Amino acid sequence: MPPVPVPPSDTKSVLLVQLSDSHLFAEPDGRLLGMDTADSLSQVVRLVRDEQPDIDLVLATGDLSQDASLESYQRFREITAPIAAPIRWFPGNHDELEPMREATAGTDLLEPVIDLGAWRVVLLDSTIPGAVPGQMNDAQLDLLERAIQAAPDRHLLISFHHHPVPIGSQWMDRIGIRNPQRLFAVLDRYPNVRCLLWGHVHQEIDHMRGDVRLLASPSTCVQFTPGSEDFCVDSPAPGYRWLRLHPDGSLETGVSRVTGIDFEVDYSIKGY
Repeated sequence: MPPVPVPPSDTKSVLLVQLSDSHLFAEPDGRLLGMDTADSLSQVVRLVRDEQPDIDLVLATGDLSQDASLESYQRFREITAPIAAPIRWFPGNHDELEPMREATAGTDLLEPVIDLGAWRVVLLDSTIPGAVPGQMNDAQLDLLERAIQAAPDRHLLISFHHHPVPIGSQWMDRIGIRNPQRLFAVLDRYPNVRCLLWGHVHQEIDHMRGDVRLLASPSTCVQFTPGSEDFCVDSPAPGYRWLRLHPDGSLETGVSRVTGIDFEVDYSIKGY
């Protein structure tokens, strides 16, 4: 295993990288809508290594797997291992916790609270077993509130898989978080919440809700068309998001995409 970097001091900014919606399969050459998802993730990982030499934390924000197989989670670990940084996972609607736990046994990959510099990162499970939409259940909201209350002097980034606000895409907005009002009822009580970060939507989103940054990011495989009424795959290449979190609570962020992936959507290959 690569060495774990020394934790940064509270006076330094910290760098996060988000990898989302990789949709790996048990088969090493499995394809989602015609795209080889292991190959596309490998290309994104190479781009991350080329562009981001000093990463403090990688977040894998759900749908690591398409088929929830143990082999797919083992493959995700193998492909991302060259990134010399701590990494944390949580599930999306295509994932299942038991094989994730088996693949991560003896590690801290599923630990939900991480302190970095002047920030606390809290990771939530927004999934409903056996369903595509998400929700925030009592256990996750309790975890969130306890994590916030235990770090009153830290800035907070909260991450989960499903989108908590409408994104202007009819088919996607039917499968976001069903009870976002419960999430915001907690978050709105704490002015040190700075950012919400999610996956699921396979597209770049950057908005504000009051003083809180709302961010979503590309998939490491296929992308979805913004504003689409029905399911529609878009042309941009796979990518990742980086976030630079500063000690004063401000942040910088951007998206970077690979080049050279030739991809033609094959709608005959079912599976999203």
